[in-house]
Amino acid sequence: MAVFKDHFSKQSEGYSKFRPLYPPELYGHLSDICGAHALVWDCATGSGQAARGLAEYFDHIVATDASEQQIASAAGPDNVSFSVATAEQSGLHPSSVDLITVAQALHWFDHGVFFQEVRRVLKPGGVLAAWTYNLLKIDEDIDPVLQRFDRDIVGAYWPPERQLVRDEYGTMDFPFDEIPMPAFNMVTLWTLDDLLGYLASWSSVVCYQKAKGRDPLTDIHAELGELWGPAADKKPVTWPLSFRVGRL
Repeated sequence: MAVFKDHFSKQSEGYSKFRPLYPPELYGHLSDICGAHALVWDCATGSGQAARGLAEYFDHIVATDASEQQIASAAGPDNVSFSVATAEQSGLHPSSVDLITVAQALHWFDHGVFFQEVRRVLKPGGVLAAWTYNLLKIDEDIDPVLQRFDRDIVGAYWPPERQLVRDEYGTMDFPFDEIPMPAFNMVTLWTLDDLLGYLASWSSVVCYQKAKGRDPLTDIHAELGELWGPAADKKPVTWPLSFRVGRL
């Protein structure tokens, strides 16, 4: 049985508040490549962000997460139902799902067991869509600070699965008929406090704090403040998305 590695329950409130939104066009595109629209399984839903976006295009969304705290802080429209379940044991009926989505979470799973579950619950011709994003981009002055923070300060505190994100899922075995995807980016406007809140939600930051008893963000707070200018100013922030999408 797969063991759930819980890297997010402790910061579930911050995760819900500061995680960026996926582009609405992504949900429309996923709808277009699906032959039917009755049921979606949004696996490892976290705060329910993808589930809410998909709700406009599909009849019903089953949004699961192995973290009780994440599910407790998740919310969505009436056609989204939230429940606690692991990626490897969804509890869904066989051949019942038109689309499975995994947003920024596939790297945490036991892939062999999860892919078996995908084959069990997907309808013939159903689609599995997984996506991830790596380090955010702001500008040529701030980006190197964030890269140094990620690599040199909290880098040793990322779980080993994080390497799959750095590889943009390209090194992962994906045993489905691959579907090419157009380019999608997440884009938002943030204040400095928004940025710091987002960084605080990183699992590596939480692990660093637990190991060292101090907040690693103090190492870059002043430098970021100087580069940012007035803290209330909003700057555009971008994350390119990487995909593995396939059909059963």
